[in-house]
Amino acid sequence: MENIDIQGFKDDFFVPTVNFNARTGICMLGGESYLEETVEFYAPLLQWLREYTESPNNTNIEFNFKLTYYNTSSSKRIVDILLILKEFQNKGGDVKTNWYYEEDDLDIVDEVEDFMKISKLNINLIPF
Repeated sequence: MENIDIQGFKDDFFVPTVNFNARTGICMLGGESYLEETVEFYAPLLQWLREYTESPNNTNIEFNFKLTYYNTSSSKRIVDILLILKEFQNKGGDVKTNWYYEEDDLDIVDEVEDFMKISKLNINLIPF
């Protein structure tokens, strides 16, 4: 299984930085996610997560969100990620999920709490 490494950038839209490490199980999604083709961008990321979590050799995953902004269509893909992680956890996988946020950004805290309710997954909120 290959790693996924995408350097985030801003053009007409914002593309997030992605680092999914198949060897360590540590994944990161950071920066800003405001894309025109959100479904197309996230499809290979979701497929990678499904394949990683379905492999009998992989028993743990750590997912670190470091998003400072995302649009509504990106939030739907975030929910998809969290649901894959929750399914993995339900099958006995060890899941650690962290969300790094700017200390004064209480809107993100509210949104992450909503993500936790939807996914039924514990997310550690870590201010920076």
